[in-house]
Amino acid sequence: MDNFVFYAPTLFSFGKDTEKDTGKYVKLFGGKRVLIHFGGGSVIKSGLLNRVKKSLDEYGIYYVELGGVRPNPRSSLVYDGIELCRKENIDFVLAVGGGSSIDSAKAIAAGAVYEGDFWDFYEKGIEVQHALPIGTVLTISAAGSEGSPDSVITKEEGMFKRGASGDAIRPKFSILNPALTQTLPAYQTACGITDIMAHLYERYLTNTTEVETTDRMIEALLLAMIHEGPRVIADPDNYQARANIMWAGMQAHNNSCGVGRSQDWTSHDIEHELSALYDCTHGAGLAVVMPAVFTYNLKHDVMRFAKIAHRVWGCHMDFENPERTAKDGIKALSNFLESIGMPKNFAQLGAKQEDIEHMAHSACFGAGRNGTIGGFVSLNQKDVENIYKLMI
Repeated sequence: MDNFVFYAPTLFSFGKDTEKDTGKYVKLFGGKRVLIHFGGGSVIKSGLLNRVKKSLDEYGIYYVELGGVRPNPRSSLVYDGIELCRKENIDFVLAVGGGSSIDSAKAIAAGAVYEGDFWDFYEKGIEVQHALPIGTVLTISAAGSEGSPDSVITKEEGMFKRGASGDAIRPKFSILNPALTQTLPAYQTACGITDIMAHLYERYLTNTTEVETTDRMIEALLLAMIHEGPRVIADPDNYQARANIMWAGMQAHNNSCGVGRSQDWTSHDIEHELSALYDCTHGAGLAVVMPAVFTYNLKHDVMRFAKIAHRVWGCHMDFENPERTAKDGIKALSNFLESIGMPKNFAQLGAKQEDIEHMAHSACFGAGRNGTIGGFVSLNQKDVENIYKLMI
């Protein structure tokens, strides 16, 4: 295990009706003038936005609203939010929604106190060290942004989807009410489960040795998803299943499972090109990308793939031919994702074979990249093209 520093101070309020305490937590962390940042229809139609505003009113907290966040959140709305924060002297940003709203809120919070272009954090890899404080009211279990120091934004000029990080944009508090996810379509629920599993795999695929503790944590969370995923798809109103998924989503991406070990993130980098270009749902893209990436990288460390196949998917450990076990595990993952309604190939994502070269070049060279991606295996543009071709 490698040396590490881990700092994760987010306060979590978990359970039914916890959104009614939003004002209390904003006040606790010093918020007096709040930007409420959200997507659109669902938080309004469900009455959630009104409940949040009522709570802020009860604590005498001033607020302005900025809706319109889209999946794969866009830079143009971030610029609008930064301008609004400065105009209204905002001192706290509150995201109401899923990972897209939270990521966009983080970008606004960082950009509002930064003299340059907020995109510097995303393209140049500059750590975010200063930002307005952020709180979240979560409506979908997926991205884990409610507990992480990370944010992903799509820049419309060039359609580059890139990430930024820094403890300054880790939320001060997050309100997690699993009941708020019960109205989600099954497809969106499945996309969220896939994203959670991807965050776990990206950390499991490591070149660091002797990381049994975090290996076991990752394996346990994957087993929870395998157990709860089918239950919640079969019964969308299963609160307990949704509760387990919601807490697993946070644990999967606040990096408690990733400390002391190198990480991969190849699947995310390759998928980001798909969702930036075609605007497909991130989790759906990952469902297609992960098996292809794992198949391509399998021989780099056959026993690591075989271990997760055996421990998580229950595949027979063939010590004479561990590659067989490893391949069985990738197949088991693919079959599971298909069983909860995820796509399996390029066509189902709306992706086009003629765009492969462009996406591979963008992944490796676009917006600050130096020609290679991957923390488990270093991949060049040709490698990435070959991985995309495995998805056809």
